[in-house]
Amino acid sequence: MMTHFSDPSDKQFAKDIIQGAPQQSKSWLAFDHAVMETPSAIPQKYKELIAIGIALTTQCPYCIDKHVQQARQQGMTEAELSETIMIAAALRSGAAIGYGLLATKIYRKEGL
Repeated sequence: MMTHFSDPSDKQFAKDIIQGAPQQSKSWLAFDHAVMETPSAIPQKYKELIAIGIALTTQCPYCIDKHVQQARQQGMTEAELSETIMIAAALRSGAAIGYGLLATKIYRKEGL
């Protein structure tokens, strides 16, 4: 029986995914690189802060690890990280309100 579901050593299975779907993996990696590494209107540090916020809401520990490290290399401060965390928390909790609107709509439509 598994004692946990996420561990840094799980990254070893990436090679199995790449071998199982080589063309798709190559395409995804190229897309990820193009989005995150290609110079654009958004400065690199801001891209990394955005990525952290998204990783927090999607709850991807590998993305959190990667993007916190990369943002720190780009000069992210602890205050910027803290604000990013709070922005993600506010938006995630806001989604509960949004789905609450849907729940209310369903409740009223069903005439309960």
